Amino acid sequence: MAGDENGWAPLDPGMPDGSEGAPEPQAPAPAPPAPPVIGPPVPTGPAGSPGPTSDGLPAPTGWTWPAGQGAQPQPTPQPQPMAQPYPGQYGAHPYPPAYGAPYGPYAPQAFTGYGPPRPKGPWTAAPPPGTPFHRMARTPLHRWWRPLVGSAAIIVAGMALAIGMMIIGIVVRVIATGDAPDATGSGADTILGNPTADLAFNLAVIAVFLPMALLAAWLVQRRRPGTLASVAGRVRWRWLLTCCGLAVGFCVLSYASSIVASAFLPDDSSGGEHWVGWGRFAPAAIVIVLLVPLQSSAEEVVFRGWLLQAVGACTLKTRTGRVGRAFSAVFRTPWPGIVIGSAAFTSLHGYTGWGILDIFVFGAVAAWLATRTGGLESGIALHVFNNLLAFLGPAAVGKLDIDQGSVPWQAVAADVAPMLLYAAVVVWLARRKRIQTVTAAPAEDPGPGAVPQDAEPAFVSRPQ
Repeated sequence: MAGDENGWAPLDPGMPDGSEGAPEPQAPAPAPPAPPVIGPPVPTGPAGSPGPTSDGLPAPTGWTWPAGQGAQPQPTPQPQPMAQPYPGQYGAHPYPPAYGAPYGPYAPQAFTGYGPPRPKGPWTAAPPPGTPFHRMARTPLHRWWRPLVGSAAIIVAGMALAIGMMIIGIVVRVIATGDAPDATGSGADTILGNPTADLAFNLAVIAVFLPMALLAAWLVQRRRPGTLASVAGRVRWRWLLTCCGLAVGFCVLSYASSIVASAFLPDDSSGGEHWVGWGRFAPAAIVIVLLVPLQSSAEEVVFRGWLLQAVGACTLKTRTGRVGRAFSAVFRTPWPGIVIGSAAFTSLHGYTGWGILDIFVFGAVAAWLATRTGGLESGIALHVFNNLLAFLGPAAVGKLDIDQGSVPWQAVAADVAPMLLYAAVVVWLARRKRIQTVTAAPAEDPGPGAVPQDAEPAFVSRPQ
């Protein structure tokens, strides 16, 4: 074959060219298909002519290749990688969290990125299972200052309410009668100018400490207010009704024993006592029946509930020395709270002589029964019926102001004997009924029918 002008021509097929034995060249591997391109069509045909787009579809009508470029191929744009979805709380998100946490390492403590704020813990805390009644205040949130601050708050708030009630009563009296209380004359003990109204005021002043104690347990100690009543965290009404029946029987026994004791005492009565009639007795009886349960319950909750548990929370279990361990062993028992609460309870009464012992024994027996029965129900029942008897009896003969002074030992013995008998019966009945005495585990909650054991044998002829 003729070659070109330089004398070169391709070899005929089959002619040796000095490369015999050389391996035949391999066909190039087919290129992988180009990924789909997102965007406008890219020209791939000759200039000035319509052609297919890069995805193989016909070019739009009237579209031509750019002039001056001939049949030169145009660069194919590369697709941009898509962000991998990030699994979050509300589905997939295209942006992963920075530094391994949403919004970086400085995200707020209670914020979790795309989710809602981290839920806060409950306000109140429950004591661990197996906690006795006198240590109900020692919850996981207990701090040494909480019982002190709570006690001060109860006293300050209760006294403030009492003063406010006194001011309101004086204003009402001035508006109604035009007379102000005489602080220097014989009427210095009266506030409202009426014996029945004064009795209602005195009982109401004591009753206001009941909500103050409940609020202190909830706001200061951050526990359920019902833990002041029993280890079940509520008043166990079935057990309370049972104790009311016992309280009525033992009030009768206490009244009978006081009659027997009076036979050995000189007769100090003036002999002018007589029935005052329903016109005078009915208003006083209504006030007594309505307010004495609140007054008695307030005293039980404050002294046998709050104060007993406030002292019981100070177990001193972190002390390691020999003296500290000895004090810790004592403070883990209910007796420090029983003694302190009974002394405080006695100090608020005006009895002297043997009467001090009578009130102290009343408070000690009631607190001991609270620890043995796991609640205040029996103490409340006994306190209420004892005070009903102590107020209604004098009111029937026109005496609404209870005299608190010296008490002979014979009368004290007549009061203490029914107390001890009442305590024995209550403990026996609580064991027989399997009354709950410690806190139960959540799975072992006995339910609304559970009954705590607390009895307060105070069947005395004097209000407690």
